[in-house]
Amino acid sequence: MSLNSGAAHPNDSFADIDRQLRRSNLTTALRRLTGNGFLYFIMVVLALIFMIPLLWMFTTSLKTRQEIFVWPPTWLPDVPQWGNYADAFAKYPLARFMFNSAVLVMINALGEVISVPLIAYAFARLRFPGKRILFIMMLSTMMIPGQIKLIPLFSMFSRLGLVGTYWPLVLPSFFGNPFFIFLMVQYMRTIPRDLDEAARIDGAGTWTILYRIILPLSLPAVTVMLVFTFLWTWNDFISPLIYLSDFNSYPISVGLAFFQGRYSVEWNMFMAATLISIIPVLVLYFFAQRHLIGGISTLGLKG
Repeated sequence: MSLNSGAAHPNDSFADIDRQLRRSNLTTALRRLTGNGFLYFIMVVLALIFMIPLLWMFTTSLKTRQEIFVWPPTWLPDVPQWGNYADAFAKYPLARFMFNSAVLVMINALGEVISVPLIAYAFARLRFPGKRILFIMMLSTMMIPGQIKLIPLFSMFSRLGLVGTYWPLVLPSFFGNPFFIFLMVQYMRTIPRDLDEAARIDGAGTWTILYRIILPLSLPAVTVMLVFTFLWTWNDFISPLIYLSDFNSYPISVGLAFFQGRYSVEWNMFMAATLISIIPVLVLYFFAQRHLIGGISTLGLKG
């Protein structure tokens, strides 16, 4: 009789270990799949909940005036009224309003891109007397509500003869937005100063360092700035209403208000026009969401 007859064969032990590892990996994969599936389910449900106003806006834009006030309300119209979109464009110059908004967005974006990096670079990288005091004063302007500044700004632009033009709506962007300056300063402070010193050794000046080194590295912050500039300018209602008086110069934010009459609102055409007006915003967020979310998270981590 062999002495090793009662002992387990080494291959059997290895097989048991391999079986246990496979069972453990399968259990881990099932748990992960179950957890991810539940998470995706919750996210889809939340996405549908947040899309309910948008879906209701779309279906309302396809209803007749009688179907809008039916009780209990219905989601879908009996016969989709696609002509409501044509009627909305025929009643008011929506294309002109959207073009005006696009012009304001581009000019304001250009102003912010020119002014904000310059101011932020000075606060973040340069040394000069009173820098800390000026920075605190700049931040303190963020605490002032915009409504308080309406009367002084209107008085100033009125004395300059700029009321009734686009200048009051675009000129402030060329002096920098305090919120954007603060974001850019916080981001630029995270960039190593060794890059500046190495560039100066190679003969680069301040302008070269800013536009060839610092600004390209600050693209996440610039993306956040441009997206917020687009949203704020596109949705701004009170400023164009105060400074503009020509009907054909109104942006889309003011143009939508014409669908609201004194005694009634044409909800079907109003919803159609509103849905058209938010399409550029949805397109912008669709293409910029990765850069926007990445830029905000980077600012949060590095700031």
